[in-house]
Amino acid sequence: MKAIIFGLSFGLISTVSALAQSTAEQEIINLSKEKWQWMADKNVDKLTPLFHDKAKFVHMSGTWKKAEELDIIKTGRIWYKKADVHDVAVEIADKTAIIWSRITLTAVVRGADAVTEFTVTEVYTKQKGDWKILALTFSSVRDTHKIEH
Repeated sequence: MKAIIFGLSFGLISTVSALAQSTAEQEIINLSKEKWQWMADKNVDKLTPLFHDKAKFVHMSGTWKKAEELDIIKTGRIWYKKADVHDVAVEIADKTAIIWSRITLTAVVRGADAVTEFTVTEVYTKQKGDWKILALTFSSVRDTHKIEH
């Protein structure tokens, strides 16, 4: 009888843990998707609290901090017009979440239209109940690039 109760308890704990992980993963996926829309809309009011004060942004032309990224978005030096997300993978460890997204980014860069395939790595940390981006890195890839799940 004890074995049955132990087995059921273990199964319930495992299920609850898996659901919590799944919920957190979906939360990060949704937040990432919203972030792409806010970037397209140049909505720095929504992006400012999302970006951690110590965040770094790695692009093909350089790496910079939060203030510079927000200025780039606000002024349209890079206009992230549309990010078509083809695949995502999420890993969560404690208060850190990493999401890898394979995207086709349609953007305007230095006044010229650009359509580029990227795998984007976003690192989030949970701070006072809210997820904050610590790092966002664009890696140029072929359109055949796959993310292992």
